[in-house]
Amino acid sequence: MTSEQLFRRVRTYTELSPESMASWQRLLRPEFYKKGECFVELGQIPGKIGFVTEGLFSQDYISDSGNSTIKYFFPEGRFAASVGAMLTQTPSAFSVVALEDSKMLSYSFAEFKKLTELNRDIANFYIRYMERHWIIEKEPLEVSLRHETALARYRNFVDTYPGLSSRLKKHQIASYLGITPTQLSRLLSTAK
Repeated sequence: MTSEQLFRRVRTYTELSPESMASWQRLLRPEFYKKGECFVELGQIPGKIGFVTEGLFSQDYISDSGNSTIKYFFPEGRFAASVGAMLTQTPSAFSVVALEDSKMLSYSFAEFKKLTELNRDIANFYIRYMERHWIIEKEPLEVSLRHETALARYRNFVDTYPGLSSRLKKHQIASYLGITPTQLSRLLSTAK
């Protein structure tokens, strides 16, 4: 597991100086998760971010009805965390669970935040990442879940996560779409 994957992803947002890369590199810790293990547990006050190098995680929460609902997937090349809980130092409202045996590089959020204060290029990455994933991507997703048909949401899922449907069970896709596995089966049979 190398940091090259992480820094290749970071370069899609901004370029880092060799000094900034070295500073960030010192924070990285390899971690391994078996299928079903949590990177972030529900109710935990999290303190780290993980970059998925191999495998797949989901962000799950318990709905008002008591059902587990998948809000987000973190395949290879994605950063997994409970950012809101880290920023507010409050218990996480969801868990981040390995859906496959997985590997990631983790780092302390507090130490990373210190790097953003010392390194303008790392701060630029952080700002661009938050803008893209917490504003540009998140708002349309929230609108989609409330106002689009299940078929439209499925098509958005396929576009957002190309190739991921073959790695997931139907109930996981259905949970993400906010429908039952039976409804998903019907939807897939009529969409062909």
